[in-house]
Order: sequence, then C-alpha cells, then structure tokens
Amino acid sequence: MRLAELSRRSGISTATIKYYLREGLLPPGRRVTATQAEYDEEHLRRLRLVRALVQVGRVPVATAREVMAAVDDESADQLSRMGTAVAALPHGAPPEELQRRLGWRVVRDNPAHQTLVSALTALFRLGFPCDVERLLPYGRVAAQLAGHELALIERFEAPTTQLEAAVALTVLYEPVLLGLRRLAQAEEANRRFGRGA
Repeated sequence: MRLAELSRRSGISTATIKYYLREGLLPPGRRVTATQAEYDEEHLRRLRLVRALVQVGRVPVATAREVMAAVDDESADQLSRMGTAVAALPHGAPPEELQRRLGWRVVRDNPAHQTLVSALTALFRLGFPCDVERLLPYGRVAAQLAGHELALIERFEAPTTQLEAAVALTVLYEPVLLGLRRLAQAEEANRRFGRGA
C-alpha cells in the first residue's frame, strides 16, 4: 500500500507518518520509485503501536524510539528484547516529580526511592491510578508523620539514644502505620459501603 492508504487505514495523517519515519519509529517502506515507497501490514501494525505509545500513552518520542529499537534488535534473544522494550517504557508517575512537588530532595540511590519506583511500576503495569496528583496526598501525610516521628526522636538528649530511637521507630512504627491504615480503611469502607452493618 502507498502512504495515502497507510494514512487512511491507520487514521494517522501522512505528515505524522512522515514524522514517525524520520524519527525512526517506523521502518522505511520498500522503495518503488525515487519518491515513493510501499508499506505492508507490518507497517500498519507498527504504526498503531507507535500511535498508542505516543498519543495515548503520552510516551516521549525519544522513549518510543528506544522501545522500538529494542523491539527491532534481532541480535538479541526474544526475552532480552522484551525486557529491554518494557524497561524503556515509563513506569507510572516519576517518583522524582512527586518528590519535587513535595519539596523533597531526590536521592535515587536511597533504598526508599527504589522501593517507591518498584511499587509505582507494579501499579502502572496493573493499570491502577498512580499519577502524581493522586500520590501527593500520600506524600503530604508521610511528611506530617516524619515530622511527628522526628519530634519524638528529638526528645532524647543523647545522640546515641536518638539514633537508637530512629532505628526502633522506623522498624516498629511501620507495622503500626500499616495496621492503622488498614483499620481506617475498614472503617471507611463500612461507612461508604456497609450501610450501617
């Protein structure tokens, strides 16, 4: 099929298709003349994938190019190609953006940062909401909790005791926080859905 038919069948303008070709998101068609090329069903399928990534998924063109390069890398085995392509995709709300919005420093090698990345990646892959706007309330509550805990730690005068308290409160308050959150969820669920049960 020619470019015009590819455009018609895909619903994507010829200008956008040409842009995708220039950016390396779509492989070139088979040349039939100096100015014309033919495209096939593979081009149509790839074009739909690129549109899903760029227009629906809002994946930056550079990232989409990286994903497509992994898909096209025939020197690697199937599992490696799949892993590279999926790893190149955005993984939900960037933790850095969330941290910046909260006024926090971004320290990527902090284990808590890595835990956050992993959790957001899982949420994103499962299709659950994990954009920055939905995460900000969690961050604000976490900031309040951190302030409360550090105030408790400061009550101890000796620096060594403060360090011991920091470790103990971190380890022991996490299950307390989880338990309180689950109890609060149960109460809220009963209020919303239990009809007084």
